[in-house]
Amino acid sequence: MATLLRKIGLIRLHNRDTEDPKHHHNHRGAGGQQSASLRGKGGAKSGGHKQPQQHPPGGAGDASPGPGKGKGKRAPELAPRDKPPQPAAGAAGAAGSGGPRERAAGAKAGPGPAGAAAPAGGSLVPAARQQHCTQVRSRRLMKELQDIARLSDRFISVELVDESLFDWNVKLHQVDKDSVLWQDMKETNTEFILLNLTFPDNFPFSPPFMRVLSPRLENGYVLDGGAICMELLTPRGWSSAYTVEAVMRQFAASLVKGQGRICRKAGKSKKSFSRKEAEATFKSLVKTHEKYGWVTPPVSDG
Repeated sequence: MATLLRKIGLIRLHNRDTEDPKHHHNHRGAGGQQSASLRGKGGAKSGGHKQPQQHPPGGAGDASPGPGKGKGKRAPELAPRDKPPQPAAGAAGAAGSGGPRERAAGAKAGPGPAGAAAPAGGSLVPAARQQHCTQVRSRRLMKELQDIARLSDRFISVELVDESLFDWNVKLHQVDKDSVLWQDMKETNTEFILLNLTFPDNFPFSPPFMRVLSPRLENGYVLDGGAICMELLTPRGWSSAYTVEAVMRQFAASLVKGQGRICRKAGKSKKSFSRKEAEATFKSLVKTHEKYGWVTPPVSDG
């Protein structure tokens, strides 16, 4: 009989707690552990009715759904303990300061705008610049060849060395006919003075290297190895406006002004000029003239 009365009392207590939310909430705040244990026993004996999962006192169980002032007061206190810790940087921290695997994954995901610009600045820019300089040099030299081919007085002619557009053999067919050099050319049956011009990568913004190949000349501002002493052939005296034709006319005038002659000395006349010697001589004379100044005769003096 006592057992039956106990069951009836538990059932009434259970119904009262479930039907009156306010009453249920107030009783939970006063005796949470006792109510929870009684409900657990009553649920097991009254047909397996599932109860909400209980939490330790002061835990998430006090923040159950439904109206009540306890929820609003408890929420600030429970948030720091119940909420898992999160990184302060958020997504930016995961992308920028993650571990080795995260950084590797970010690198494999694809280069961003900044990442794509770095290798371009390191390798592609010099290549593009070199390609641009080559195009400028090629267009200029092609135009020069066309202009020389249209000369009516046949003052000079050009042959490409090994079919290279950047290495020319230029034949100077005419000098001043009143000069001793012209008389030497007639007497030795020399039809032309042969010169070699090589054009650097940054032509026409830098001068070509120019030297005499044959015949062997004396004086006329022609030095050892066939080097030519003219300021306009130096970086300091050069202008991108100068054409090959203009340079050759200036050279012809220099030959006459400097009393150039064809060498007829035995043994020396047949010795050919050397490029290596010409380059060394040209560097030396440039240093000398930069220190003491240049004197180049104008074309009108020829």
